[in-house]
Amino acid sequence: MSSANSSAGVVIVGAGHAGAQAALALRQGGYTAPVTMLTTEPELPYERPPLSKEYLAGERAFDNMLIRSQSFWDEHRIGVRTACRVVSIDSQARRVGIAGGEMLNYQNLIWAGGGNARRLTCAGGDLAGVHSVRTRADVDQLRTEIESARRVAVVGGGYIGLEAAAVLNKLGKQVVVLEALDRVLARVAGPQLSKFYEDEHRAHGVDVRTSCAVDSLLGERGRVCGVRLSDGTILDADIVIVGIGIVPNIAPLIDAGAAGSSAGVRIDEYCRTTLPGIHAVGDCALHVNRWADGAEVRIESVQNAVDQATVAAKDVLGAPTPYQALPWFWSNQYDLRLQTIGLSLGHDSTAVRGIPASHSFSIVYLKRDRVVALDCVNAPRDYAFGRKLVSGGLSPDPARLGNPAVSLKDLCG
Repeated sequence: MSSANSSAGVVIVGAGHAGAQAALALRQGGYTAPVTMLTTEPELPYERPPLSKEYLAGERAFDNMLIRSQSFWDEHRIGVRTACRVVSIDSQARRVGIAGGEMLNYQNLIWAGGGNARRLTCAGGDLAGVHSVRTRADVDQLRTEIESARRVAVVGGGYIGLEAAAVLNKLGKQVVVLEALDRVLARVAGPQLSKFYEDEHRAHGVDVRTSCAVDSLLGERGRVCGVRLSDGTILDADIVIVGIGIVPNIAPLIDAGAAGSSAGVRIDEYCRTTLPGIHAVGDCALHVNRWADGAEVRIESVQNAVDQATVAAKDVLGAPTPYQALPWFWSNQYDLRLQTIGLSLGHDSTAVRGIPASHSFSIVYLKRDRVVALDCVNAPRDYAFGRKLVSGGLSPDPARLGNPAVSLKDLCG
């Protein structure tokens, strides 16, 4: 095996939004050495947000979810190796080990491995008919089974679980959402938004149950047929969808000596890990975030994946630029378009603009009188100008902030 050198180029582990953007940013920045993406999936890089929405509903073809075509990657001399799993890293020799025994040299390594869907650890968690919504293969399998299913249990009341519940409800299924915490979206939004979405799902016929822990899954002939709750209640279910977060895919990094924990691999403001020549970006990257008042967080979003990948590529190109991007998110459920700007973590007050029952309103989150985040439901103007309130760290008059007759544009100074 030859020693690592500049001709080894950049190896990118992972081909989701983060991995694809890292490759694109390198070429756009004038990088001429080899660039190789490695992905465990058999697919070219594709968009993941539609999986729990349009793709699950059968409203969007997979080819329309590809980030770029094969001809594009070929034209830009970006190698995409599918069905390829990295199992080890030798940071001193600068090479990765691939399942099957192959070793691949690198000059720089960008780890964009994302995470794997967290699975239920209770009895019955491995039965047939228990699904995640993380990859195309997950959703393809779910779609083949959903046609004959009537009752669906969704474990987890986060965005993925609620989006899947909305789609399956639209497909005519009897859906129950089981959330262990006392409200849905508890980790990402305030109580007002949680109540709004709980009410909306119930109005559409979804059975939403909070403070509801799963004890075990029941099966017949190896296939799930029900869910037993911790209080002994048994719910019939032909299919169970598990949406309880992800486990960061970082084992080879940690085994190689990178700083990190089960919460993610630690990176600095340039997306560098503690290992030489190795960056980490996207869902797996634990970082100090200025928009969280300097708290260490791991953000699962397309925005974070793309912006961190760009930062890593710039660092490889010798133009280090710290990661300071303002986080934003979105979710589509029924006829509701939720747009979030900023991080509401640690907020101490809120202002509600508009009437939730009108299906067009915003919730403004404040911390020490400073606007730190907004949740905007069918309110794109609030989202647009709310970005300026958050990025500017502004402290508008609360009475005017909560008055929907006052445009946020007028509060931006």
